[in-house]
Amino acid sequence: MEILIGDKLWSSWSMRAWLVLKRSGAPFTETLIRLRTERTGADARAAGSPNAMLPVLKDGDVVVWDSLAIAEYLAEKRPAAGLWPADPTARALGRAAAAEMHSGFASLRGECPMDLSLRSEFELSEATHENIRRIVELWSGLLTRFGGPFLVGGWSIADAFFTPVATRFRSYGVRLSDFGDAGAAGGYAERLLAEPDFLDWEKAALADVRR
Repeated sequence: MEILIGDKLWSSWSMRAWLVLKRSGAPFTETLIRLRTERTGADARAAGSPNAMLPVLKDGDVVVWDSLAIAEYLAEKRPAAGLWPADPTARALGRAAAAEMHSGFASLRGECPMDLSLRSEFELSEATHENIRRIVELWSGLLTRFGGPFLVGGWSIADAFFTPVATRFRSYGVRLSDFGDAGAAGGYAERLLAEPDFLDWEKAALADVRR
């Protein structure tokens, strides 16, 4: 398999697909397409992206674009990896959480773009505050229901989708206790950022910046 990704420092959607691919256990190569250049779209198309966007997974003659579609493809292709839980309720709620991240939280994503090198604090809008409160509610509810340590028990695609959110909270100095967290959500965010696959991604991202 080959995955086309954007810069690891900024590309949250690439990170999601890459984390799932790593967990799948499938051997793969990665091709980096530089973002924020005049040639980004053309370079992505030349590398095999049907819509000039990233990420893209290439598996033989199968080309899958969009991070959620890639994750579901890998879950079906590599069932032994357990990318979704076996329990149908946990699986359904995990999918609902991932889908909510995929389509929602526009204010947080727009106001706080992922930047793994950033450590700062900003005055965030009320719309972003509402997004954060909803994330705290979502995380806390699932962690309580399924007992952790991840959203629906063991690590799943849902956790890949929220890992970039945890980096945003760190980058922009967001204290989840200010948004109704009694500790479960903050602890979960810390666990996401301590995962070995995320640390490998982050190490590569920061090394790329220093070149």
